[in-house]
Amino acid sequence: MRIFENIINHKINTITTDELLNYANQFEISINKNQASKIASYLRGKQVNIFDSAQRASIIKEVAKIAGPETAREVNKLFLKFTS
Repeated sequence: MRIFENIINHKINTITTDELLNYANQFEISINKNQASKIASYLRGKQVNIFDSAQRASIIKEVAKIAGPETAREVNKLFLKFTS
């Protein structure tokens, strides 16, 4: 199971704007290109573990500052789909 977590975390830590938009579309989550760009820039290189609820909460708080609370809720839904 640990390898699965590593793969997902690596993807989150290296995600591009287009990849984030693709995942959002795939999972029916509403974000625009500008928001995706800001979020992807924030996530790239952070080396976070979205399987750790404290780290995930911290990321979501930062996303709320960057793109607003509604977008943060949407991104959290996406993270929860990745981790379940």
